[in-house]
Amino acid sequence: MNIRQPCPPGACVCDREQLLQTPGADLRILNLTRQEEKRLIERLEDLQSLQDLEHMQQRMYALLGIRVQVAPGHTEVKSMRGIQIVIDELPGLCRKTRQSIPAAIRRGLEKRPEIAYRLLDAHDLLGL
Repeated sequence: MNIRQPCPPGACVCDREQLLQTPGADLRILNLTRQEEKRLIERLEDLQSLQDLEHMQQRMYALLGIRVQVAPGHTEVKSMRGIQIVIDELPGLCRKTRQSIPAAIRRGLEKRPEIAYRLLDAHDLLGL
């Protein structure tokens, strides 16, 4: 089994080593090697529809234990920045990955704004 290499000392607070030493811990996140992370980011940047985004959210949870919530923010949504993307705390999830997943989703939404419109509509903000 290929597991993610550790981050340089002091560069991250992912608690990878503590996770590895915890008996019965969910180690799925460690399957996200740097190469697999690159593929995931590319895939998130190339979203095709709201259903595709939802499918990717389900796959990230099923395969890696990463729970990502994407919803309109509490304030007025004027741009993709108004869409809130939250990743639940997860031991073993690298700090850089925690930042790159929401950024990739935003880039995907910017490429296909109709996905963001469907997301807003799904939360009944457009009333279409």
